[in-house]
Amino acid sequence: MFTNDVKTSSTQSTQRDKTVHIIDTLKVENELGEGVIWDHGASKLWWTDIQQNTLYRYDPESKQLEQWSTPERLCCFAPRESGDGLVAAFESGFAFYTPETGALKWIKKLETDNPGTRFNDGRTDRQGRLWAATMVENIEVATYKGSLYCLDHQLNVHKTLGDLSIPNSLCWSPDGKTMYHTDTPSRQISQYDYNPNTATFSKQKIFVSTRSGCYPDGSIVDAQGYLWNAQWASGTVVRYAADGSEDLVVNIPARQPTCVAFGGKNLNLMFVTSAWQDLDPIARASDPDAGNLFVFETDYLGLIESRFIQR
Repeated sequence: MFTNDVKTSSTQSTQRDKTVHIIDTLKVENELGEGVIWDHGASKLWWTDIQQNTLYRYDPESKQLEQWSTPERLCCFAPRESGDGLVAAFESGFAFYTPETGALKWIKKLETDNPGTRFNDGRTDRQGRLWAATMVENIEVATYKGSLYCLDHQLNVHKTLGDLSIPNSLCWSPDGKTMYHTDTPSRQISQYDYNPNTATFSKQKIFVSTRSGCYPDGSIVDAQGYLWNAQWASGTVVRYAADGSEDLVVNIPARQPTCVAFGGKNLNLMFVTSAWQDLDPIARASDPDAGNLFVFETDYLGLIESRFIQR
């Protein structure tokens, strides 16, 4: 049950006067809201309901909400630097997609020999490459587990990690030299040294081990270099310092928050998607805001996320 907006677990007095409070709820009732991103150039928020094949775009100033049916389940995406629609990871691969016209151009389909997987979480790095990973959706027919891929500036696809069950939390430090990633069932967010020039990473170490019953889903890094993580099944978004220590716990009015983004004209709004997937009728009745999108006003600032750059 939602009781309050934020509690502070930091011992640093500089954090105690900062606030996070909810200001709006978009009653979209997403089965699996995900992939929320803020397009700062257009001043619009985007996200997807993966299971309902629906893409959303929202203007917080005008309160205008648009939505489109997608040709496949849309899992993650980014606006293109060219301004020509989105680069997207649909369930079966990478494509260029323009929702206003429905135009779709496939870049590459992946794991066509593995019907038990689909794409899931992804994000652009600070240099504008799209990273996205596949997850195991049906273990009974999956011939191998999911993998992490990078779509580079020349539209080449590179496989980087394998043996993933439910990959999430892809994000980068403000300087782009640290990458974060999780395989959700492990309840551990990993940290890597990232080389922005070569798009390679190394020196994996455990950044955070979440509490029992709290499963790390989508993450974002703020302007101070703190990581905010939506924790499935816990009804919380948790802010972690660069050393992995817990700083803030923000209560979300839904048990299954999925992804988090900072946006708004001042980059001080926090947007959180959620899901009602896997909730039986009794559980859903006790979680009436499951699947909605929540808007928080904060004293924290986000970063402008990179658009996808093609060269």
